[in-house]
Amino acid sequence: MKNQATSRLTRRVPAPLPWLAGLLAIYLIAPLVAGAQQAGLADWHSVDTAALLRACAVSVASATTSTLLIAFGGIPLGYLLARMPSRAMAVIGFLVQLPLALPPLASGILLLFLVGYSSPIGQLTSGALTDSFAGIVVAEAFVAAPFLIIAARSAFAAIDPVLEDVAATLGREPLYIFFRVSLPIAWPGILSGLLLAWLRGFGEFGATVMVAYHPYSLPVYTYVAFGSQGLPAMLPVLLPALVLALAILLLSGTLGAPAATRHAGSLEDLPVARPPIVSRPVAAKTRGVDLALKIKRRLSDFHLDVQWSPQRRRLAIVGPSGSGKSMTLKIIAGTEVFDRAAIFLDGKDVAGLPPAARAIAYVPQNYGLFPHLSVNEQLRFPRGADPDLARAWLDRLELRGLERRRPDALSLGQQQRVALARALVRPSRLLLLDEPFSALDAPLRATLRREMLALQNELSITTVLVTHDPAEAALLADELLVLEGGRVLQSGPTEQVFARPASELAARLLGADFVAEGVVAEPNSLAIGANVPLLVGGAGLPPGARVGWTVSPARIRIHDSGRYHGQVETVLAVGAERQIAIRCGESLIYALAGHEDYPSGSLCRFDIDPNAVRIWPLDV
Repeated sequence: MKNQATSRLTRRVPAPLPWLAGLLAIYLIAPLVAGAQQAGLADWHSVDTAALLRACAVSVASATTSTLLIAFGGIPLGYLLARMPSRAMAVIGFLVQLPLALPPLASGILLLFLVGYSSPIGQLTSGALTDSFAGIVVAEAFVAAPFLIIAARSAFAAIDPVLEDVAATLGREPLYIFFRVSLPIAWPGILSGLLLAWLRGFGEFGATVMVAYHPYSLPVYTYVAFGSQGLPAMLPVLLPALVLALAILLLSGTLGAPAATRHAGSLEDLPVARPPIVSRPVAAKTRGVDLALKIKRRLSDFHLDVQWSPQRRRLAIVGPSGSGKSMTLKIIAGTEVFDRAAIFLDGKDVAGLPPAARAIAYVPQNYGLFPHLSVNEQLRFPRGADPDLARAWLDRLELRGLERRRPDALSLGQQQRVALARALVRPSRLLLLDEPFSALDAPLRATLRREMLALQNELSITTVLVTHDPAEAALLADELLVLEGGRVLQSGPTEQVFARPASELAARLLGADFVAEGVVAEPNSLAIGANVPLLVGGAGLPPGARVGWTVSPARIRIHDSGRYHGQVETVLAVGAERQIAIRCGESLIYALAGHEDYPSGSLCRFDIDPNAVRIWPLDV
C-alpha cells in the first residue's frame, strides 16, 4: 500500500523538478565528499588541539548567548510584526532584515560605529564591547537576529487570530493568551528560527573579525590557521565545526519529531461514531440575560448599522454571507472593533469592557479549539472553569473516552461538542454561536441541531445563533434579526417574521422557494387571479393592498378533492421525489408531488395550508 502511494506521488511530480532539485543537492553535498577524500592527506599533528578546543568553546558559548539574547526580543518583535500590520511596523520589519543583505564586514563596520572605542557607547563601557567575548556576542546577535525574527513573524502570522479571540472570551488576559496559546502553537516555527540563528552565529566570521578579533572564535581561528599552516591543516580544524553543525541539525530533528508524531495520529486516534445525545440535564449555573444592541461599524464601502432589543432567550441573526452577521456577533463578544456601540446586558453597557470581563461564551464558526491542547486541557483553559461542571458536560455531550485527544483526532461533530462544553464550563450569561453547523454534512447537521435544541431547553442562558439557514433559525430561535448588507431588514418573533416578511428580499432570505403577487380581497383572502381567492391565516390584511406571497412546497397537498386547481407546467426531480410547477390564476407555485406522475400540461387539484402562506407588502 505504501509503495502504491509513493508511486502515485512520483507520477504527480513534474518532470523538470527532480533534475533541478538533484543538481542543487549534488552541488551542496559534493564539498563534503571532496573533504572526506582528503582525510588521508590531512596534517593531523600540526593542529594546536588546546587552541582549537578553546575556539570551539568560544563559538558555542557566544552563539548560545547571542541566540538567547535574540530570543528575548526577537520573539516579541515577530509577534508584533504579525499582529500589528501598520505602516510603522512594516518599516521596522524591513529595517531589521537589513543585516541579511549587508556583507558581514559591512555589518562589523556599522557595529564599530555603534560600540567602537570612539563611540559614546564605547567610551561609556571603556571598550568592553570590542575585542572581547562580549564583542563576539554583539556581532553574532546583529547578523543572526533576522533569522529568528522572520521565522517568528511567519509562525505567528500562520495562527488563526480566532484562537486568541476565543481565549479572550474565556476570561484570559492577553499575556496569558500569548504564553498559553500563541507561543506554544508558533513554537515549531520559532524553534527553526532559533536553530538558524544559532548556526548563523556559530559560523559568523566577517562581523566578528571586525568587532572582536580576540578571543578567537572558531571561524577566526580557522582563518588564522589557514594563513599560517595552509590547506593540509584545515580538515582537522573544520572537523569540530562539522560535528557541531550535524549535532544541532540532529537535535532539531529530535525536537521536531514529537510534534509530527502527535499530529500524525494512529488507528486508535481516529474519530469514532457515537450515539445521539440522550437528554441528561446539567446544572449549568447560568441564567439568561436581557440584551440590547446599538452598533455602528464602517469598513470602506461596508457599513454595519444594527439596533436590536430582543425580548426572548433563544435568538438568531439571519442573513446571507457578507451581511454583517459574524461581525455583529464578534462586536458583542468584544473581539471586533467598532465605531460606536452600546451593548446592554441586563441594562449594563459592556461595550467598553475587554472580552475577558464580559462573561460571554463564544463558539466561532471553526470552533476555535487550541490545536496543542487535549479535550481535558481545553475544558480546564477557561478562567473560573468549574471542574464538576466540566465532568458533567463530558457526560452530557458524549465526550467520555476522548479526554486525551487533541482536535486533529476528533471528528467535526466531536470538535463542535468540545467547543460548546468549553464555553459552558464557566459562568456566562450569554452564549454566542457563529454558524456552528455550516461545516457539517447534512445528516450530522440535523442530529446536532436536535441536540442543540435539547440543550437550549435545559439551559436558562440566552443564546444568539448566527446562521444563513432559515430552517435552522426557525428550529432554534424564538426571535430573529434579519440582516442584509449591514442593515436590519426585519426583527421580531420568529413566527411573526416568517409569516409576515417585511419585503420580498426578507422573504427570500427566509427561504422563499418562489414569490408571487396578489391583491387583498378580504382580510384573510388574496385574489391571485380571476375568481381565484387564496385563503391566508394570521392577522387580517387591509383590503385592496398589493402584496407578495409565498408558501413552502411541503405545505401544499395534492389530492383529487383539493380546493384549488391548476395546470402543471414543469416537472423537476428533487431527490427521490418530484417537484411540479403549477399555474394557478396568475401565479406559478411549486409543490412536492411525491412519486406521482404529473406530466406537463395536465390538470391537478391541491390544498394550501392558510397558516403557511407568507405575505409581505409590495413597494408602490
